Amino acid sequence: MGHREDLLEGAKRCLLEKGFLRTTARDIVKESGTNLASIGYHYGSKDALLVQAYVALVETTGHRFEPGGEGEAVTATPAGSLERFQQVWTHITSAVGESKAIWLLSFELILQGDRMPEVRRMLVAAEEQGRSGLLPLFNGIPEEEQPKEVVDTEGRFYQTLLQGLMVQWVFNPDTATDAEQLTEGLRRVLAGVRGEA
Repeated sequence: MGHREDLLEGAKRCLLEKGFLRTTARDIVKESGTNLASIGYHYGSKDALLVQAYVALVETTGHRFEPGGEGEAVTATPAGSLERFQQVWTHITSAVGESKAIWLLSFELILQGDRMPEVRRMLVAAEEQGRSGLLPLFNGIPEEEQPKEVVDTEGRFYQTLLQGLMVQWVFNPDTATDAEQLTEGLRRVLAGVRGEA
């Protein structure tokens, strides 16, 4: 690995151990075995490096959202179906539970956003990528083929659900909404919209 990759890996470890605000450039250098000048050269600033490290951590967790993971047979649930919806949320809630440190880090960034406008700007730019990355799990269309209108509507819907579930699962996993409850709630909302009993 080169300095760029070493810095990213070191920054990820620092974020998980210390959080965003408590991680210093010296911490990253010590953890990565590089030097201070490398941060500016490769990333421009410590905050830019930490944002990229955070996004990489979230992407790693996102791969756990996909059905058909370790030890599980891929089931052929139709894209866009309630069955697919429940299957994906089952994986998501499982991954959130396994990745509590990353989600706690997310809350730190949300709560401190006003104090870090440049960091907020970088994270807002990454949000759309997050929305488009969720969509293939539900609709089966590759991320690069998702129309902007779908990303801006369905992607926002799924992202909002994800963030709400994160809060519940981090706060109290014993009472957090599970995939079956979420799916039943959606089924009832859809039945109400259609005027069904």
